[in-house]
Amino acid sequence: MKLRTIENLDVRGKFVLLRDDFNVQIVDGKITDAFRIEQSMATINALRTGGAKIAICAHLGRPKGTRNMEFSLRPVAEYMGVPLIADCLDKDFMKNMHDGDVVLLENVRFYAGEEQNDPAFATALARGFDIFVNDAFAVSHRAHASTVGVAEILPSYAGLLLASEIANLDAVMTRPARPLTAIVAGSKVSTKIGVLKALAALADNLIIGGALGTTFKFATGANVGNSLYEPDQRDTALEILAFAHKNNCNVVLPIDKGTAPEFAPAAPRTDKTFAEIADNDVIMDEGPQTIASDISVIEKSGTVIWNGSVGMAEWQPTWSFGTFTLARAIAEQTRTGGMTSIIGGGDTVAALTACGVKDDMTYVSTGGGAFLEYIEGRPLPGIQILEHK
Repeated sequence: MKLRTIENLDVRGKFVLLRDDFNVQIVDGKITDAFRIEQSMATINALRTGGAKIAICAHLGRPKGTRNMEFSLRPVAEYMGVPLIADCLDKDFMKNMHDGDVVLLENVRFYAGEEQNDPAFATALARGFDIFVNDAFAVSHRAHASTVGVAEILPSYAGLLLASEIANLDAVMTRPARPLTAIVAGSKVSTKIGVLKALAALADNLIIGGALGTTFKFATGANVGNSLYEPDQRDTALEILAFAHKNNCNVVLPIDKGTAPEFAPAAPRTDKTFAEIADNDVIMDEGPQTIASDISVIEKSGTVIWNGSVGMAEWQPTWSFGTFTLARAIAEQTRTGGMTSIIGGGDTVAALTACGVKDDMTYVSTGGGAFLEYIEGRPLPGIQILEHK
């Protein structure tokens, strides 16, 4: 995909509206993971160096078109050390800006017109700006005013982060080092049918884990106890398995699981094969046999794509075993075995950070839903509009 980018773009003295993804986790007014902010800095610094006057627009959470200050971007502005403009449609700040200045506009989702891609809201947001730059890959699958609406009004370009996301995903989809292994986990088959089929056609191996894997095991006749799974997706799971077989894709399903008598962080863990799982058991992680099987496939792979933690990784240490062990194995193969590793999804990235291996991966995407939809081959509205015609 060929995008219009900010490379060699003259921005000196220009007012630039920059869309970033600052939808970060904030606890007690403090940012707990600044990964998305830090990834955005390359574009911000390039525009500053080029002499642009930059206003960043972003969102936080789901305020549903109301001015709910629980979702204020003030903690992000404080983290970055830039002024926060209290209303994203206010233009008074522009009178006092100098080349290289940066401000952050308050949450665009305080206005209902943002998610509706309302033309009037997009026009008001774009007013006064010379250029629009989209660097928010993680929200580019949404046709919102700040991703599509303003791009229809202003000369528009991809930022360095967005361009890097596309280049890395295009490389793994069109010319991966093989064998290519895809790991897909999470909770719902129903939301990942398209990406599972796309990966079954693309990958040599497809590891299906987490509650997703539990549904697939149920579909093949296993007892999954009192666990999270989708019984109504049985036929869909079997269809995907048949599709993978037809495309010579080796599907790797769980062998055993970490179970507990109840769904709780402090619940005692017992690893059981599916033949041992009782009707009242709750599955909360992959078991050691499953992880060993997964790692044996990973160690023979040239490329790994991973989306979705395979258990309740945030409930450390009891239930993080599966996700953390996989993460460390992928990191080791990337460091020492020359394997390419592409990771996406907020929960997965958080797990990499928690076990200290994020920097060992080849590429860590800021996208979750956008990551999956791009791999699936679905058009992303916020990116389509930036393509060279």
